[in-house]
Amino acid sequence: MFTGIVQSQADVISINIVNELCRLVISGETSLVTSLSCGASIAINGVCLTVVEFSELDSGLGSELGHGKATIAFDVIDETLKVTNLGMLALHSQVNVERSLKIGDEIGGHMVSGHVHCQATLIRKKSTATNCALFFQCDKKWMKYILAKGFITLNGTSLTIGEVKDEHFSVHLIPETLARTNLGGLALQEQINVEFDQQTMTIVSTIERMNIG
Repeated sequence: MFTGIVQSQADVISINIVNELCRLVISGETSLVTSLSCGASIAINGVCLTVVEFSELDSGLGSELGHGKATIAFDVIDETLKVTNLGMLALHSQVNVERSLKIGDEIGGHMVSGHVHCQATLIRKKSTATNCALFFQCDKKWMKYILAKGFITLNGTSLTIGEVKDEHFSVHLIPETLARTNLGGLALQEQINVEFDQQTMTIVSTIERMNIG
């Protein structure tokens, strides 16, 4: 499980696809590998992935990076590449990173599973000196789970939904969120990973079943 509080961004340094399996390697802060072990879960752009290899400083995978960097490798299956925006990553793409939740950790966002439901497309961006509003378009069938002032996870970032209209919704980002995540660097028509709040989905689905009955 995760909280949707992105810990840092990382740089994609290798993408190698063989027999529909992608070996994805990222480079980031050395704190990302503190007490890390192979088999651990890390959310990359909100997608829960399993660590298959890691290194820090100038050894192993990180030999070309110099001191102060760590690398982490994941194996990503074809289905994940299709459903999420991980299949659109290129060398030096910036991805959001969150280590999995530990017992006793503060839940600053909301409970996030790392299982992406769909993608949304950035259709408008409005920025001021202290605020950034992003407007997204989503397939109509998912809009029933998007409620004003409700929770949503975009590229692994826990956010509060702003305006909801037809097939569009908006979120508002403070400078800290812009600095810590890759949301501020999104280009128009770029797609992001979306995970809906599980409680909202359960309530909506329950009401639908009651109405049918």
